Amino acid sequence: MEQKVLQYFILILFARAQEEYKIHSGPPPHTHPISLHPTSTGSSPMSRLCPAGCATCSALNGCLSCKPRLFFHLELDGMRQRGTCLSTCPRGHYGMRSRHISTCTRCKEDCASCFSEHFCTHCHLGHFLFRGKCENSCPNGLTANAALRECTECSVGCEVCVRRNMCVRCRAGLYFLHGQCHLTCPRGFEPDVQFLQCVPQVHCQVGEWTDWGPCVRKRSMRAYRRGEETRTRQVLQSPSLHGDPCPHVSEIRKCVIKKRPKSPNML
Repeated sequence: MEQKVLQYFILILFARAQEEYKIHSGPPPHTHPISLHPTSTGSSPMSRLCPAGCATCSALNGCLSCKPRLFFHLELDGMRQRGTCLSTCPRGHYGMRSRHISTCTRCKEDCASCFSEHFCTHCHLGHFLFRGKCENSCPNGLTANAALRECTECSVGCEVCVRRNMCVRCRAGLYFLHGQCHLTCPRGFEPDVQFLQCVPQVHCQVGEWTDWGPCVRKRSMRAYRRGEETRTRQVLQSPSLHGDPCPHVSEIRKCVIKKRPKSPNML
């Protein structure tokens, strides 16, 4: 921290020396100098030209000091570093406050973002967050979550999870359902052995019966006026492997063949 403050004051002295040199040596061709000396109103034209949040600034080096509660941050501008004043530090930095100056300090190399020097909040690709540190691998009993880049404690039987009660892949021999892993599928579901998941059981559905068909005499029937009539119904939904099977879709009953009325020509 002392090194950071020292660096900050060196930057201020260097910037002021450059500005004084420009003022006393005169402006280069086609330029207009900005006075750093206070005007009669007690304010400096330079202070009115500072970026938002700056208490003092330099044309070459940006902000030199910040207004209260803001963080001083050095950012690259080509080959030069320029000072800025921010309410929150950018990603990859954390805020440090002191009596002299509040600064943005870079996180450790393996941290994508951090709360403090020793506490990471997000990790770079290939690292996993565990108790505030970014590790190359997770300890036993925890899953390396590549999506969140953190070590996650999964539920029993879960191989990969996004959080403890939300599994995305089960261990061998278990079936996946609603973020959980099951040895046998619960009531109303059946196992899909190809995708190792529980799927809803599908029961057979049939439509309404048709009207009875005409009474037809078969040759095998000895009675002269005896016959059979049939009605059917359609299968609307075929059952799954463990679903309720379809009932019969046709019925036959015996009937009496009605005597045809005699034609007038036969009278």
